[in-house]
Amino acid sequence: MVDRLANSEANARRIGMVESCFGAAGQPLTIPGRVLIGEGVLTKLCRKKPKARQFFLFNDILVYGNIVIQKKRYNKQHIIPLENVTIDSIDDDGDLRNGWLIKTPTKSFAVYAATATEKSEWMNHINKCVSDLLSKSGKVPSNEHAAVWVPDSEANICMRCQKVKFTPVSRRHHCRKCGFVVCGPCSEKRFLLPSQSSKPVRVCSFCFDLLSTGQLSATLPNRSEFYRGSLQSPRNLSDEDDDDDSSD
Repeated sequence: MVDRLANSEANARRIGMVESCFGAAGQPLTIPGRVLIGEGVLTKLCRKKPKARQFFLFNDILVYGNIVIQKKRYNKQHIIPLENVTIDSIDDDGDLRNGWLIKTPTKSFAVYAATATEKSEWMNHINKCVSDLLSKSGKVPSNEHAAVWVPDSEANICMRCQKVKFTPVSRRHHCRKCGFVVCGPCSEKRFLLPSQSSKPVRVCSFCFDLLSTGQLSATLPNRSEFYRGSLQSPRNLSDEDDDDDSSD
């Protein structure tokens, strides 16, 4: 069915409308063979708090952005190639329900749907698109993904030394390998994580020691595997706040 839709006028119009909603600041989305599968509003767990984001699922990419005017204007467009995506369901916790992780080598984060049915539909469609892409390309699923950041609100003190209390002067930083919220002295080191940056990035002292001695790979899965037992709640699963141009 996707192949039949690829060259349809209706599909071209729908993709054109998405492009127009992002305006000149967005990247062109119309290419041969691309199909818009579905769209909707999901709650994305950002660094500072959960925020509504508009998501568009295509047969080869996942696009999302900030909602300026619903159905009319979006900004801060993000494009994620689906062949690099893996998703994992996460348990309900309080007000955060119907969620799952979207994991890629460069960026990973949690999103939440309004209902369990909506969550199931999103996850099924994403998995189907990823499976079809990998089947056509002959590639294997990626086992590499960036750390999911712990939200600022979940850490009043450094998660490594357990001593430094965060204040307006003593700022929070994030380790790019494990995603923990750490203090300045515990994150003075930099290490090259090729999938995330061409330059060395901030890592905590714990991860730096493991990376430097080869006990932890710079290209293998991060906190979702290595640190799953350290945190108890899916509230601890976010990425850098889209609204902040923060490098920490």
